[in-house]
Amino acid sequence: MADDIRLPQFPECWETCGNCGQGEVEVLEVHVRPGDTVRHEDNLITLETGKVALDIPAPRAGTIVEVLVSAGDTVREGALIARIEPA
Repeated sequence: MADDIRLPQFPECWETCGNCGQGEVEVLEVHVRPGDTVRHEDNLITLETGKVALDIPAPRAGTIVEVLVSAGDTVREGALIARIEPA
């Protein structure tokens, strides 16, 4: 059974900066597709906060089953970004 991968909680310092202070950031790039095998900490997506690009890593090793975001999407903390079948 696949596990959900959600956008992690934003660091506290983000609360005062740009778009993330409003709770939303933009997906700049998606680095995985369904069927891709990833290792723990491999980069899944890159976010654009208006001031910095932030990479979101895989929380565990496995195979990507589904990707639920695309470049240009606006996402909030806790958003479902992908599903992974653990290795």
